Amino acid sequence: MTNALIYNSLGYPILSVVLLTPLAGAACCFFIRNQTVLKFWGLLVTLMTAALSLPLWTAFDRTTADYQFVEQLDWFPSIGLSYQLGVDGISVLLVLLTTLIMPLCILCSWKYIEHRLAEFIFVILAMETAMIGVFVSMNTVLFYIFWEAMLIPMYLLIAVWGGPRKDYAAIKFFLYTFIGSIFFLVAIVALRVKTGTFFIPDLMAAEYSFAWQAWIFAACALAFAVKIPMFPFHTWLPAAHVEAPTAGSVILASILLKMGGYGFLRFCLPMAPQATEMFAPFLIALSLVGILYGGYLALGQNDIKKLIAYSSVGHMGFVTLGIFLLNDEGVKGAMLQMINHGITTGALFICIGIIYERTHSRDIGDNSALGMFMPVYVTFLGIFSLSSLAFPGTNSFVGEFLVLMGAFRSQPLVGAIAIPGAILAAAYMLRLLQKMVWASSDGHIHHHDEVVLEGGHGEDHGHGRKLWDLDLRETACLTFLVVFVFWIGLNPQPVLSVMDASVTHLLEQVAAGQGTAEALTGH
Repeated sequence: MTNALIYNSLGYPILSVVLLTPLAGAACCFFIRNQTVLKFWGLLVTLMTAALSLPLWTAFDRTTADYQFVEQLDWFPSIGLSYQLGVDGISVLLVLLTTLIMPLCILCSWKYIEHRLAEFIFVILAMETAMIGVFVSMNTVLFYIFWEAMLIPMYLLIAVWGGPRKDYAAIKFFLYTFIGSIFFLVAIVALRVKTGTFFIPDLMAAEYSFAWQAWIFAACALAFAVKIPMFPFHTWLPAAHVEAPTAGSVILASILLKMGGYGFLRFCLPMAPQATEMFAPFLIALSLVGILYGGYLALGQNDIKKLIAYSSVGHMGFVTLGIFLLNDEGVKGAMLQMINHGITTGALFICIGIIYERTHSRDIGDNSALGMFMPVYVTFLGIFSLSSLAFPGTNSFVGEFLVLMGAFRSQPLVGAIAIPGAILAAAYMLRLLQKMVWASSDGHIHHHDEVVLEGGHGEDHGHGRKLWDLDLRETACLTFLVVFVFWIGLNPQPVLSVMDASVTHLLEQVAAGQGTAEALTGH
């Protein structure tokens, strides 16, 4: 039941071009001495990569689950290792999400990053290559190389350009994810010994005993649960988000957390279907705990970044819940939720970065009553907050709705337990919105009697707080993401059609492995 391979249909190696363009751009950073030119160079390279990736959307064949745009070159023939790239309907969406988010990471750092700029641009571009590499790799060794390569740039982003506790956050992030990756490496070696191949489609089609499946599933799941992150492996996330610069938080929220969900779909479900069936109730239970626990902790936060970080734990709980429901609505909802979370939460971290550059505080109380001085900013904040709480008409609503549909279709009790998570999301996002737009925690407009308007800017003489509304660069960043909020929210079919064949094929693989196809697919 292995997928067929559709070799490069565009006539040129598009995946290698998209993969290597940021790396080539990174290599040039140290030859550019002018700081402004460096910023424009980083922006140009990320925009070029995004433009080069667009044919993946327009030329992708939505009628097949086959791997497309496949490239294959011998690497180490003596051990059967090749350079193999390809995308299906699951990975192509994550590649596009990556290339479209990265220019925003340069733009949101335009004024904030002032020291070691060449190194910063280098790290951002190297990070982009590593993340794309994970999604396009078709053999386990290449996948693992890019998987590990992501750790170093993200560690540097936090450790060099992070906040006051950056060393603690960077080391915690590195240790959690590195230790999780060791279990994944053990699984890769075991799969090679068992099957004699590194080729992922062949590994998906191979048959394993139940004992092998259980060990493979456990080893892979530990690595992916840390990355996504699932409760109780989530504790590295708030520290990393709080201490990371805005670009680091955007990359973490928009792309890095998706690696775990992608790993579950690429390795655990197709290679260990019987073990997946056995472990699914346990993972669904952890997902529900994550949804409720993340929402509860977010409700009590006064640090805006911590609030959004804990909300991510809840949102990722919906992703893992959808994956392990093992039905069509659940898996599609999980995939869509990964895309939506990347757009919405990335946008919220950009919003936080914008206000932090003005007030030098992430405390909700220090950033209240912004509606008086920043009407454009609070309009964007309102849209992304509504999207985060899954308001109908926005992108997140579609993803969560599909996951809940999948839950009520197969396990109504699970759906009923997840509903309070959606209510908690509404509570903490509306609390954040109310306090930042209108009033402080005591119900009064904070600093109101101390703020004067000078030249269109609000200046707080008592606290050194200077407020001015969005400039063209900031407005362009947020407008770009607003388009996706409403496009997916009002018309999700174009995105769902890309993943449709691949998700159906994945569920057929799982069902065939379990011997219960009818029960899983409902057909």
